[in-house]
Amino acid sequence: MLKKLGIKGRVLLLTLLPTSLMALVLGGYFTWMQQSDLQAQLMQRGEMIAEQLAPLVAPAMSHKNNELLERIATQSLEQQDVRAVTFLAPDRTLLAHAGPIMLNPAPLGDGSQMLHRSGNDATRYLLPVFGKHRNLAGDLVPDEADRLLGWVELELSHNGMLLRGYRSLFASLLLIGAGLGGAALLALRMGRTINRPLNQIKQAVTQLKDGHLETRLPPLGSQELDELASGINRMAGTLQNAQEELQHSIDQATEDVRQNLETIEIQNIELDLARKEALEASRIKSEFLANMSHEIRTPLNGILGFTHLLQKSELTPRQLDYLGTIEKSADSLLGIINEILDFSKIEAGKLVLDHIPFNLRDLLQDTLTILAPAAHAKQLELVSLVYRDTPLSLVGDPLRLKQILTNLVSNAIKFTREGTIVARAMLEEEHEDSVQLRISIQDTGIGLSNQDVRALFQAFSQADNSLSRQPGGTGLGLVISKRLIEQMGGEIGVDSTPGEGSEFWISLSLPKARDDAEALPGPPLLGRRVAVLENHELARQALQHQLEDCGLEVTPFNTLESLTNGVTGAHQTDQAIDLAVLGITSNDMPPERLNQHIWDLEHLGCKVLVLCPTTEQTLFHLSVPNPHSQLQAKPACTRKLRRALSDLVNPRQLRNEPGEPVSSRAPKVLCVDDNPANLLLVQTLLEDMGAKVLAVESGYAAVKAVQSETFDLVLMDVQMP
Repeated sequence: MLKKLGIKGRVLLLTLLPTSLMALVLGGYFTWMQQSDLQAQLMQRGEMIAEQLAPLVAPAMSHKNNELLERIATQSLEQQDVRAVTFLAPDRTLLAHAGPIMLNPAPLGDGSQMLHRSGNDATRYLLPVFGKHRNLAGDLVPDEADRLLGWVELELSHNGMLLRGYRSLFASLLLIGAGLGGAALLALRMGRTINRPLNQIKQAVTQLKDGHLETRLPPLGSQELDELASGINRMAGTLQNAQEELQHSIDQATEDVRQNLETIEIQNIELDLARKEALEASRIKSEFLANMSHEIRTPLNGILGFTHLLQKSELTPRQLDYLGTIEKSADSLLGIINEILDFSKIEAGKLVLDHIPFNLRDLLQDTLTILAPAAHAKQLELVSLVYRDTPLSLVGDPLRLKQILTNLVSNAIKFTREGTIVARAMLEEEHEDSVQLRISIQDTGIGLSNQDVRALFQAFSQADNSLSRQPGGTGLGLVISKRLIEQMGGEIGVDSTPGEGSEFWISLSLPKARDDAEALPGPPLLGRRVAVLENHELARQALQHQLEDCGLEVTPFNTLESLTNGVTGAHQTDQAIDLAVLGITSNDMPPERLNQHIWDLEHLGCKVLVLCPTTEQTLFHLSVPNPHSQLQAKPACTRKLRRALSDLVNPRQLRNEPGEPVSSRAPKVLCVDDNPANLLLVQTLLEDMGAKVLAVESGYAAVKAVQSETFDLVLMDVQMP
């Protein structure tokens, strides 16, 4: 509060506050002392009046002269402050009374001495009258000195005492007020003598702040203030000199800037032109690479196509090995070129995303199906987990999303020597028309350090080049994935611990498809019981969820023997198991033993579906009675799994419609391509299928051929001259 007061207010406060406190304390003390003296005087006066009345009324009380007592009582009222007088007999019966009714109750005591009782408005006195009081009146009776003749009772009013106290208090307050007023006037005068020079200093400082540096202060009348004014004047002079020097420097610098402005403008124009040329060159390069997609991929596809054709011919093992090396190298080169072309399209801004409905579970499972051979070649387990609360029918670009997942899963396979790769899709947040998804790819590979994570999403960068030389790659895959995710409005990240593995994740918001109704379990499978064998815990959990989504009641088992015993026991009850899904590898069971277990299960009426790694399908092909319907590759796709189990429960039969003979004429096909290699490749493939092919190299020749002959099919390159 003191900070808000000015100097004048502070001086006034410091002057009046102690003075007021002292005046109040002293005034209160003296008033209390005077009031105490007045009360003591009133008590003494009452006792004196009572003692004076006792000798006067003693003869009248002795002679029972009530008339005399009445006169004495009436005369006693004339004394100051006496309010009422009463004379009582020894038994305290009324003898005489003058004045109003007494306010206070009668004092209590033994009656041998004067008694009194005070109230707010009056004090009541009670004095016994003895025979000795007659001696004071000259009417002494022998042997009656100690005889009680009666009582003198009087009441003194406090009004007079209070009035005198109020007068004294008023006089004290008047003196205090006069003293405080004088102190206030003195404080105001002192405040003005201090405040006036301070206002002059304030005005001078304000003028200096506004730029009037020529302002100076005159003498202010006291040594301290004069020293302050002198210091301000010296400061103003210094500021004025500095301002003049600064203005001179500014003028000189302005002149220099004016002279160099033209040179700077020329340099800026040249830099802008150079920047535009660099941007234009970068744009032309990106557009060139983006437009060269067809021309670059065409010869590579020709190499791959003829490699596949050669692999079907009779070759020596060494020649087949050479062709395998050529195929792997060409596939690797095609993947690198595809990444570079995608990156160029993104840089050129030519990448357009689709917005079409797709099924999230099918997309994730199809991605793992494509990459399963590479994972199984390293004996890795691939698992897909789609949480049940996750909406599956969404709208987006499934091709680009599949490209991102393919890159993440492919990297996990490259950098994982053993263990498991788990792809999870879960719901983070759901709205009325959209969902926030989180898709993660977790591996048990080499892991990443913090330094590797920081450089991971940079173009042409790879984590730990010493380890990445064997898998190879351009380092563009994650950059392309990051750009695609950002273009979709999502984000991508990684959580990793060196030596323990990594988890790459994407968080993406996608609209819901209008038709979000999932395929309900059909009658062939609904309510049927199925036995499941899968040694890998996560794979068993994923397979169990898939079968439950098909409407089946699942019973898991740890070994094939326990599964066979369980099916045998259930067959003897009304809870028979209809199906068995066996997820096995050659390490779990030799293929030659599997056939006997399948025969035992089917003998009990339990149809069997075998799931094995893609690299071991050839091994188990002879161990399964009907490999086309009873053998599938891991990881199982829900769509294919439902179809296969339905076919086992209700086999489909192929029927030939009568009256429709099969034509033995070879189809006639026209092939059109301006690239000789591609044209020859397509022609060879069709001829191997039994078609009669006519190959031409231009659109003009194709038109002439169609005009002159009839073809069952025309295959034409979309980009023709």
